[in-house]
Amino acid sequence: MRRTLSLIIISALLFGLAMPALAATKAEIDTTVTRTATFMLGAVKNPEVDSVGGEWAVIGLARSKHIVPDSYYEGYYRTVERYVRECSGVLHGVKYTEYSRVILGLTAAGFDPRDVAGYDLTIALGDFEKTIWQGINGPIFALIALDSYGYPVPTNPDAVTQATREMYIDEILRRQLNDGGWNLTGGASNDTMGQPGDADLTGMALQALAKYRDDPVVSAAIDRALIRLSQSQDSQGGYTGSMSAGSSAVESSVQVLVALCELDIPFDDARFVKNGKTLIDSVLSYANSDGSFRNTHESGGNDQMATEQAFYALVAAQRALDGRNSLYRMGDAVQRGEFAPLPAEQGLPGKHADVSAMPVTSAGRTFPDVAAHANRPAIEALAERGIINGKTDTSFDPDATMTRAEFAAIVTRGLGLPEKAYLPFTDVPATQWYATPIATAYFYEIVTGIDAETFNPSGTITRQEAAVMVARAARLCGIDAEMGEAAIRDTLAPFGDYRSVAAWASAAVAFCYDAGILDDTEFDIGPGAAIKRCEIAEMLYRMLTKAALL
Repeated sequence: MRRTLSLIIISALLFGLAMPALAATKAEIDTTVTRTATFMLGAVKNPEVDSVGGEWAVIGLARSKHIVPDSYYEGYYRTVERYVRECSGVLHGVKYTEYSRVILGLTAAGFDPRDVAGYDLTIALGDFEKTIWQGINGPIFALIALDSYGYPVPTNPDAVTQATREMYIDEILRRQLNDGGWNLTGGASNDTMGQPGDADLTGMALQALAKYRDDPVVSAAIDRALIRLSQSQDSQGGYTGSMSAGSSAVESSVQVLVALCELDIPFDDARFVKNGKTLIDSVLSYANSDGSFRNTHESGGNDQMATEQAFYALVAAQRALDGRNSLYRMGDAVQRGEFAPLPAEQGLPGKHADVSAMPVTSAGRTFPDVAAHANRPAIEALAERGIINGKTDTSFDPDATMTRAEFAAIVTRGLGLPEKAYLPFTDVPATQWYATPIATAYFYEIVTGIDAETFNPSGTITRQEAAVMVARAARLCGIDAEMGEAAIRDTLAPFGDYRSVAAWASAAVAFCYDAGILDDTEFDIGPGAAIKRCEIAEMLYRMLTKAALL
């Protein structure tokens, strides 16, 4: 009997370890969201343009299921409109997260941030240098804001560096710390890469990167961060120590919880359950009975910032459990104002996901030596977008030749491809300016070497080599470049020197003529002749036009 009783006790203990206390239920989440929404409407009767008592309260309420009168959001919009008018559209001189937060608040409330008192508030986020000036927060929230409704990155005529989504993604990736996390100041230089990440910024970075996880590089960065966050979670499901700046605070759990929801990772994922406690349990542990939240377990009363953050995090979890759009995917927001139609996505349906249209960054860019040139429209169109440069600031030199390295740089810029680093070629030093363009062109199979180890970057590119590379670029853009043997022969046969086209280039040369990328009014192809800069500009211009990228 004693043996049987012992086995029962041991079994009970083991069963208790295997079956920890149940985490918060959906009913508890719903009840807390309702209670906090009621508190919020009392505490923030007239939301302002502010990080407390402003946009985050609006976002939480608008994204919740709580019934809020339209007049609440309309009042917020009038407040923003008045504020924007008073500051002449300049929300802040250096803190560009002000623009991102207001864009999110307006979008959640159902108003178009591209037309507020006659100002387009998204324009600021087209300035890369100013957006990243305040640190990692800048690119994180620029991406979150622009992606909330699929807003295009606007052309900012005053920007020193015109921003793209890829540039913001790369900036976030560049600043990932050695431990897999992010913090506010770390990663800006090599000597700060060893700093510990914190849960807040790591969660925010993951929220921004969530929509780009199909990219293998982004996916790998996300996986590293999730490992770090999982390992750092404390026994109560939250964060203490280095991953929460040395103390336990609700904000740390909030940002990681929102990140999991943006990544479509259930909050009860085994990686984020500690001692039977989830991030939901951690957030709820800071709640007060009146619907408000404390900042820390030790602090008394309530903290408005903590309340607003905890509220929108629980709304994010509620939306995930209901199978609705995530907190920051606001395409389902109720529209209370008129939204200007979003521009159609440029490019063909079958294009590679990494191919993107290059925006105009230097409108009116031209060169005196192309004023009367037949290829002037092509040269200017590419120069305006930074795809092709002059030999000097005032000279394009249209009849000069081009090296293989220069062509790799032009074609990768033309397709807006994200930069890659792997180089198999022994004659392409990593320190040379052309290393990254060649690595990128090689990654996307636009170029190959003259053999397995040699690229010959300084070699002059020929007409047939250019045709091959343009044809490969066209395939990335979703253009069908395939031709049968008979079609290839029929396309090339009218040219006097068609037999001199190399076998490896004949299909590409035929495609370029058939697609109108090469001019077929010439008698000869000249496959081995050095191609001119003006001819390359024309080829790329015609291909990008055909690909709907200009």
